[in-house]
Amino acid sequence: MATSVAATAPKIRVVGLTKSFGDRRVLEGIDLDIMSGESLVVVGGSGAGKTVFLKHLIGLLEPDSGHVVVDGVDLSQASPAQALELRKRFGMSFQEGALFDSMTVFDNIAFPIRRHTSRSPAEVAERVRECLATVRLEGVERKHPAELSGGMKRRVGFARAIALEPEILLFDEPTTGLDPINTAAIAKVINRLGAREGVTSVTITHDMTLALRIADRVAMLRAGRIIALDSAQRFAATADPYVRAFLEGEVPVDEEEAL
Repeated sequence: MATSVAATAPKIRVVGLTKSFGDRRVLEGIDLDIMSGESLVVVGGSGAGKTVFLKHLIGLLEPDSGHVVVDGVDLSQASPAQALELRKRFGMSFQEGALFDSMTVFDNIAFPIRRHTSRSPAEVAERVRECLATVRLEGVERKHPAELSGGMKRRVGFARAIALEPEILLFDEPTTGLDPINTAAIAKVINRLGAREGVTSVTITHDMTLALRIADRVAMLRAGRIIALDSAQRFAATADPYVRAFLEGEVPVDEEEAL
């Protein structure tokens, strides 16, 4: 289980968030408070709008209507300078790690530090070592991504995401394609990051094993709407037929006719 919610004021407030691409409505008016210090996991099937939702949190997409407010600042109303400063509070780990193949592990993690700070080479090296120690990957600094397993690449991606000591961490499908052993290892790392770094985290996944290991709360997206939101324990015990079908890997009754 992840770290407990540390405060009562929302770190991120999502209000009436809607988004369409052409004629396809992806988000249908989402309202959600993400509390400071909590681990929120957003689950749902393919096409539910999970990744689109995540990209709105960091300002990579602009909503058609609605607002994302981070520490009281509305991203849609922020100046470019304000938006840049807000994004520095975020660390994001993409699917597959999204590492630079031509760079070593050291240079991948050092990249944001060199770009956004004036730390000396010695200070950069120390921070890289700290980040690798946090994800339990000491000693791989000189390797290239091609030399790493899938699980190791994800953890290097996590290390890069925390390089600037962010207040908010976003994880996009961190265990896709990984076996159960690596999934368990990733869950431990995400929990460790929340505890050690003291961050607010939002994880997008369809992996309920991971979700229930790391979440304080779980939100379920379906067709662009949040249809369930509860603590991990209560979510796992829900009687809602659609959520139960998702938890148990079954086809929901109201979707069987479409098959």
